[in-house]
Amino acid sequence: MKLKIKILLLAILPMLIVALLISFLSRHQVQSLSEQEIKTFETNFLASKRNELKNYVELALTSINPVLADAALSDAMAKTEVKRILNGLIYDSDGYFFVYDQTGKNLVHPITPILVGQNLYDLKDPNGNYVIRSLLEMAQSGGGYHRYLWNKPSEDSIQEKMSYVVVIDRWKWMMGTGLYLDDIELEVTKIRKQVKINVHQTFVKLLLIVLIAIVVITLLGLGINLHETRVADKRLQQLALKFVRFQVNERRRFARDLHDGINQLLVSVKYRLESATAKVKRSETLATSDLEGCTVVLDSSIQEIRRISHDLRPSLLDLGLEHAVLSLLDEFKQRTGINALVEFDFEAGQLPEDIEITLYRLVQEALTNIERHSKASRIQLVISMEEQKLTFTLSDNGVGFSLKSIQASPLGIGLKNMQERVELIGGHFKIRSKGDEGTSIRVVFILEDYSW
Repeated sequence: MKLKIKILLLAILPMLIVALLISFLSRHQVQSLSEQEIKTFETNFLASKRNELKNYVELALTSINPVLADAALSDAMAKTEVKRILNGLIYDSDGYFFVYDQTGKNLVHPITPILVGQNLYDLKDPNGNYVIRSLLEMAQSGGGYHRYLWNKPSEDSIQEKMSYVVVIDRWKWMMGTGLYLDDIELEVTKIRKQVKINVHQTFVKLLLIVLIAIVVITLLGLGINLHETRVADKRLQQLALKFVRFQVNERRRFARDLHDGINQLLVSVKYRLESATAKVKRSETLATSDLEGCTVVLDSSIQEIRRISHDLRPSLLDLGLEHAVLSLLDEFKQRTGINALVEFDFEAGQLPEDIEITLYRLVQEALTNIERHSKASRIQLVISMEEQKLTFTLSDNGVGFSLKSIQASPLGIGLKNMQERVELIGGHFKIRSKGDEGTSIRVVFILEDYSW
């Protein structure tokens, strides 16, 4: 798998995992909070129903109190009037009042008249709980609420019911009314269903947002990748072009050295030998100067060949970069009188050959520039390696210069050649120069990325 794809996955996967965890935790939290809210709603709704039942009973008592307080009415007439009033108090579709005496005999039941006159003291609901007996005990204890199962007239089905009962003190009757609780369950079911829908929609929206974010990140990553690839390709083309130009320049210089140096010397030797041969053919006496001239020219040719060979690869590097650089600095000091502070912090054999040659050429070119342009009195050279990072720093205390003003000058061309040499083998080249502060050249090679 390519590194860029790995980086893209490292950017996407943590976000996806975090988003999913947040989604599931949020979903669980919302469901938990919703359930608490539903329970709170159910409790409050039930409390409101309790208050509603109590208010209904109080209204019923208010309706029958004038009858109970009327001394002109006989007891039988008062009972008949109370029953009539309570039979007429019907609210909603299933709201009514019921009355039982102390023995459990039903006296008022407007919705189910067939129950009137029946003794229901031992009546049990489908759960096996005594209904009328429990209501009588609740009323005799001062009034209160009781929940049980009872037939709902409008649906003709057994539903849970909550009743509130009190005692009519004059005859010790138990009077009350009740509300069916299936409405509460229906409302709670609707709320739970709506909460489930909302949670699902929120979860889907969150996943959609995550998906859009992943797509955007992927597209951005691909765009950046494509841009970086194009930049890298362009950079590679530039480096390849520089390398070709560098090779052409080196070959041109090498050809020029051969033509203007060795070739001319060898031609001179050839002419001298041809002159000596002609004299021999004419039986003339050869002059010693003829042969000595050939020897001198051949010595010059040998020296020229050594110079060219040294330019191609300095023989001093066979003894190590440190020895070769110190030799250059010694020659430089003898020639210019400029002192050099030197620090080497690497072991022999640690550096690839082409890096050694490049650093050697950098020192050569830099010393030439310092001698010609810097007016420096001191230079400092540091070559160190820490782990796999090689750092080369060469600085002087000369007059410095403006990088923009020397682009087309010999100094600028030399600096450009130094930069190209470094970058062609994967190094990083940086130069800093400022008036009265001198010039500093810094080169860095990351050896772990370098192909040996």
